[in-house]
Amino acid sequence: MTYEPVIGLEVHVQLNTATKIFCRCSTKFGAGANTQTCPVCQGQPGVLPVLNEEVLKKGILAGLAINSTVARYSKFDRKNYFYPDLPKAYQISQYDRPICEGGYIEINTPPGGKKIGITRLHLEEDAGKSIHSEDPKKNISYVDLNRTGVPLAEIVSEPDIRSADEAYEYLQNLKTIMKYIGVSDVNMEEGSLRCDVNISLREAGTEPFGEKVEIKNLNSFKAVKAAINYEIERQKKLLEEGEKSAIVQETRLWDADRLVTYSMRSKEDAHDYRYFPDPDLPPIIIAEEYIETLRKGLPELPAEKKRRFIDQYELSDVDAAILVSTRQLADYFEAVVKEGATAKRASNWILSELLARIDDPESLDRYIVTPSHLAGLLKLIDNDTISGKIAKNIFDEMIKTGHDPEKIVEEKGMKQVTDLSEIEPVIERIIRENPQSVEDYRNGKEKALGFLVGQAMKETKGKANPQIVNQLLREKMS
Repeated sequence: MTYEPVIGLEVHVQLNTATKIFCRCSTKFGAGANTQTCPVCQGQPGVLPVLNEEVLKKGILAGLAINSTVARYSKFDRKNYFYPDLPKAYQISQYDRPICEGGYIEINTPPGGKKIGITRLHLEEDAGKSIHSEDPKKNISYVDLNRTGVPLAEIVSEPDIRSADEAYEYLQNLKTIMKYIGVSDVNMEEGSLRCDVNISLREAGTEPFGEKVEIKNLNSFKAVKAAINYEIERQKKLLEEGEKSAIVQETRLWDADRLVTYSMRSKEDAHDYRYFPDPDLPPIIIAEEYIETLRKGLPELPAEKKRRFIDQYELSDVDAAILVSTRQLADYFEAVVKEGATAKRASNWILSELLARIDDPESLDRYIVTPSHLAGLLKLIDNDTISGKIAKNIFDEMIKTGHDPEKIVEEKGMKQVTDLSEIEPVIERIIRENPQSVEDYRNGKEKALGFLVGQAMKETKGKANPQIVNQLLREKMS
């Protein structure tokens, strides 16, 4: 029997505001334990939360960017549960009236493009962090409340995902969108993007869902992919062995060392949290004009930018996808083209040479080689002033000094030699010194020509025009 996975993702995106969602404590990462707290985020009696307007603004921007509908009326609720790092014994979240509903994120699949539906985006506060002693002799846990009250946008997908690869693509695209609009740094290592997976299996071609399992403790996209694949095989094996009742609605954790999931607790339903409207926070009522102002301020998003790059610059799907993977890389490419470089040459050079020499494409807005200088280098190749090989050496020099390419070419005497009277004696000498290669070429072995061209370029220290070298060799050997 064939089984089909049904997968939905719950992604928590930390909004990059300077202060927390309901108080003025800093959200800066890495501070000493419990140094960024106050009576509000500590849950002290008698304190009142006040909504940070910047959180609301960034939450709406995130919703608009994933094609959601922004609610004119929404509210905050109390989600009640007890955990050591939840000082109030409830979390302020949104239940039945979230800030955004609906929407979709586009992904690429082997059959073609696919839209993964969005159920909702709601705002909430983060909980604190429990830190457990690594010493097995000490059964001690500590609580750090610095993260308590940090603003989150929880984005819940529809169960439209059918494989680990689709889940990975969805997360990559979501991460890119959030970075493009500047609402989060989506850094999984620092906890500013966290993902839970809901997964079940059903017989292929049937409608009813199987029993849903939630997987937590996923700290990388690689872990998400591995956990989904493991859980698919685990559930499939139980179903094939007739153990359908062994699959229960529960929360499981991912063990990154053993590469398995294991049971943590039975899964709660909404009624277990006893939601009710937070009496300390008024409803959120948003004017349509405010929503439209934010919509107009959105940048061109990755999917539409990719389509434009393919149409406008005649780039391949793969090249366009890489160029729009970060906003800074896309902006740098377009700036190089605007400075006069051909789009294809700029794309090829950026993807092959530039990306091989930088660690972080997001730093390109501060890169020592300006778009103007790179465009100048590419124009020198196009007008045969320098060869492509010499251009790589000049590029390295540009990275060291920040100088423009024309200056480097002039100072180091790197101009390409196109004068036949200079190149011809070199070609004749190469032919005399390599009789076997000449014979091989005349016997139809094209590789021999490549060897002879290489010898000529070596002799001229890469300065000879390779097309002229190639032409002269063919003429003289025929």
